[in-house]
Formats: sequence, structure tokens, C-alpha cells
Amino acid sequence: MGAMTEPMTFDFPDYSGSDNLSEYYLSNNGTFPDHVCNDTKTGLDLFYVVFKPLVYSLAFLLGLVGNGLMLTVLLTRRGPLRITEIYLLHLALADLLLVFTFPFTVAETVTGWVFGEFLCKLVGLLQHLNILSGSLLLACIGFDRYLAIVHAVPSMQSRRPRTVHLTCMLLWLLCLGLSAPNSVFLNVIENPAKESQLTCSFSYHHGLHSHNWVLASRLTVVLSFFLSLAVMIYCYTAVVISLCHSQKSQQKQGAIRLALLVTAVFCLCWLPYNVTMAVETMADLKLMSNQSCVAYTALVEANVVTESLGYSHCCLNPFLYAFIGVRFRNDLMWLLSRWGCRRVCLPFIRAQGHSRSSISDGLTTTSSIHI
Repeated sequence: MGAMTEPMTFDFPDYSGSDNLSEYYLSNNGTFPDHVCNDTKTGLDLFYVVFKPLVYSLAFLLGLVGNGLMLTVLLTRRGPLRITEIYLLHLALADLLLVFTFPFTVAETVTGWVFGEFLCKLVGLLQHLNILSGSLLLACIGFDRYLAIVHAVPSMQSRRPRTVHLTCMLLWLLCLGLSAPNSVFLNVIENPAKESQLTCSFSYHHGLHSHNWVLASRLTVVLSFFLSLAVMIYCYTAVVISLCHSQKSQQKQGAIRLALLVTAVFCLCWLPYNVTMAVETMADLKLMSNQSCVAYTALVEANVVTESLGYSHCCLNPFLYAFIGVRFRNDLMWLLSRWGCRRVCLPFIRAQGHSRSSISDGLTTTSSIHI
């Protein structure tokens, strides 16, 4: 591929583990101004050798156990699921699908892509699907809590299990439709800088360049994140204000803390990644002037690190939304006790002051303010 004579512009979809910028750019877009930044290297050697495999491996273990337990508890519960628990069920499924892609990411970082073209397309599809569906499901949970607490009586007709299941199905179809082009443009190609390795990257398809899809993909991810974040901030703010005027002080404090924690963790994990992608998108749309190789390198590094931080959010959701809830925690303890840890689990159950019958029937005394 000949060198380009145009000034450098930013365009880097999913950095696949290369420490050389020309390798990264060629493997993802097919062109790179090698006379400008061809030999520029990022400072991510230690990150790829140590931190990225460690972060993704830890997220895989925690996410597999946490989301697996959450799915098991919700699916084995005798009574009907509450509205929020239906959303949690779909959220755990979305996070579990993402968790299954982490071993492939770790392996690609170490040895290159060795899993064939089908898994390349499938992994890319699942990762993009989770980014979209995860943020939208969190927004749905926040909106449901808003209706249940701020508009408890008027929302009784709309907050029905059938309506929630239909909403989740439509959300899955929407996210799948937005993620499907990943399976078209992702291909296994030879790594330009490491001839002995392959990489799963965006490339041409029947004359269509992946750049247009990458740009559209970034826009959908960024818009879905900031839309979800706006919904969460508005809904949880209204929830906190409403609870501050209620009389249930102890329950109120717990619900307020949880609402603030949920929003803070969501921002901490995903805001840096989406801000980075927003900057990349503005550069691609020429809303920003061309920058130096130093700025380009900084954006590449930020993209890689913040993506890892965002993906780690999938292993935190079970602890935020389920394990800290009294009802869910007791159901989990009884489930574990049936699996053989009765001596360890029963003291925790007795400490909560609940009988076995009340747990199996499902307590509802504080259901109106559970987040």
C-alpha cells in the first residue's frame, strides 16, 4: 500500500494489541501515512504483557461467577420475578455473553487471532451488542425505579411483566440490528507488522470500506451511552428527592446510597471510553484540526486502556444490583446451602432475621424502594 500524501487524520476502530502505530492503522483501515507516524510507538508494552491479560482474566472469573449466580437465582426462584428483576435477568445475560469473549481477547493479545473467521465475527458482534444493550438496560432499570417510587400509583398499569418482557425483546432486536454490521466488516487478516500472526480487524467488504461503519458504530455507542447516562441521572435524582421527603429513614438512606453508587460506577467505568471515542469521531468528521503524532499516540493509548476499564463493568453489575439486596442475598444463601455449604450460609441467613418460609415466598415490605 503506497504512502498517502494527505495530512494525517484520526481513524482507529478497535486497537488489536499492536505496539506499532503503523501496524495498528494498516490492520484496521488499510492505509496509513507512514511518512508521518510510521515508526511511532505507544507506551503500552507493559499493559499488553501484564495488565491487559490480568484485567480481562479477572473480569472473566468474576463476571462468570457473579452473572452466573444471578441468572441461577432469578431463574430458580419459585415466585414471579419483580419488574426490576426481569431487567436484571436480561442484564446478566448480556454481561455473560460479553464475559465469554474475554478469553479470546486475552489469547489474541498474546498469540494473535487463531480462532478462525467465524469466531472473529461472533466475538465482535457480542462485544458491540453488550456495549449497546448493557447501557440501555441500565437506563431501563433507572426509569423503572423512577416510575415505582416517584409515580408509584399512576405507573401500576404500565409496569407489568408482559410489558417489560416486550420492552426487553425490542431492545435486544434494536441492539442486534445495530451490531450486525460487525459480522460483515470484521475479518481475519495478516498482521502487517508481525507476519507470523493474524489479527481480527475491520477491512474492506465487496468494495465497501469499514471506515464508514466504524464511524457509525462509534456514534451509536456514544449516543446510547450519553442517552442512558442522562436517563439515569434524571431518574435517580428524582428518586433521591422523592425519598428525602419520605418517612422511611433507614430504607431511604440505603436506597439513596445505592442510587448514587450505581450512577457513579457506571460513569467511572464507561465515561472515559466514550469521551475518547467522541474525540476520535470528531477528528474523523473533521470537526477538529489535524493533530500531531503525539496527540494521535495519546488517543490510541487512551482508547485501549479505557476500553478495558469499560468492559470490567460487566463483572460489577451483579454486586451493585443484586448481591447487596436483602431478598436476593437470602435467596442466594439458600441456594448455596442446597449445594452443600449449609454450615457457612445458614448463620448469614439467621443474621438477617428472616425465616425460610418468608424468603421462599418473597418479602415485599421494602419493595417500593429497592433500586
